[in-house]
Amino acid sequence: MKTRVAIIGAGPAGLLLAHLLSAKGIDVVVLERRSREHCESRVRAGVLEQGTVDTLVEAGLGERMLAEGHVHHGIELRFGGAGHRIAFEDLVPGRAITVYGQQEVVKDLIAANLAAGVDLRFDVDDVAIGGLDRPHLTFGGQRLDCDFIAGCDGFHGISRAAVAAHLDVFEKTYPFAWLGVLADVAPSAPELIYAASERGFSLHSMRSDSVSRFYLQVPPDTRPEDWSEDAIWAELKARHETVPGFTLATGPITQVDVAAMRSFVAEPMRVGPLLLAGDAAHIVPPTGAKGLNLAVADVRVLARALGEHYRSGSDELLDAYSATCLRRVWRAQHFSWWMTTLLHRFESDDYDRRLQRSHLDYVARSRAQATALAENYVGLPYDD
Repeated sequence: MKTRVAIIGAGPAGLLLAHLLSAKGIDVVVLERRSREHCESRVRAGVLEQGTVDTLVEAGLGERMLAEGHVHHGIELRFGGAGHRIAFEDLVPGRAITVYGQQEVVKDLIAANLAAGVDLRFDVDDVAIGGLDRPHLTFGGQRLDCDFIAGCDGFHGISRAAVAAHLDVFEKTYPFAWLGVLADVAPSAPELIYAASERGFSLHSMRSDSVSRFYLQVPPDTRPEDWSEDAIWAELKARHETVPGFTLATGPITQVDVAAMRSFVAEPMRVGPLLLAGDAAHIVPPTGAKGLNLAVADVRVLARALGEHYRSGSDELLDAYSATCLRRVWRAQHFSWWMTTLLHRFESDDYDRRLQRSHLDYVARSRAQATALAENYVGLPYDD
């Protein structure tokens, strides 16, 4: 078998890359070790930057997102017994976020790729990178020769491991985790609430008009079974019902999981014909809602670079791929770290806590600080 671009991983990065390249007439094969059903049902973050929304719309993938997604023009920072709204419509006019679950993005991408005749292969669990001097993959007793390999297979995939000796790694682990809770209950507020309290951080989010998503800061060794449903609702109420007149609605909890909090970057994102994208190259703590959005940004750059390679033979954009992406990656790394340290409770002394509170007050009172938060949260414009 032979293709121009072999893509490992059918998450948002791999599927969007396949769609964009296919639209340019570039042959691709996508290999995914999980089933289609699994890929379409994984509930992940669903906050889409303005640039992500624009990219999906431009690629012809926006119909259901625009119909079913929830456009938000602000977020609330809740601390000290009061709520402080960061008003996007005032601070960054014309830019907003759209709440639309990652699993819904994946469903749209799979449907579009299959409609276009893209070769998507699920349940392929023995993929191996056979070499980079003559790039190829092996799986199921078959060999797939290609010009390029796109490693879009996530943090634990095989792509980054195959070139680990050529990479510099930068990482940070935070001393807490997030307990993620999905519940069949209507959202208690029209926008996301980032709540900082003496009990720890908590986030109120939503997936639809009838499904809400919550997160609780918990110790890093927490297991989902450590928390009963009653305990979850009691803690969410304690951390969110801190402003007059607010009551958190409760309902049946359908899913509980634990997410580690880490920052990670591998450089460079290209080693010969192997190009890393998305979580295969970088991880951010979810506080700033940047993971999926960075994957889309990577793929936008990569599709353009590969398109120019096959159109004109120029490798100028390909040679700049890693540096171009990493400029945005490190900006998002800093913003995600900043949001995390701003809102979470650390085991620190009273001096550090006073500094943290002072910083929160400054963000709430300073237009310049609020604007910096807003423009990073909705996503900085693309360089192109």
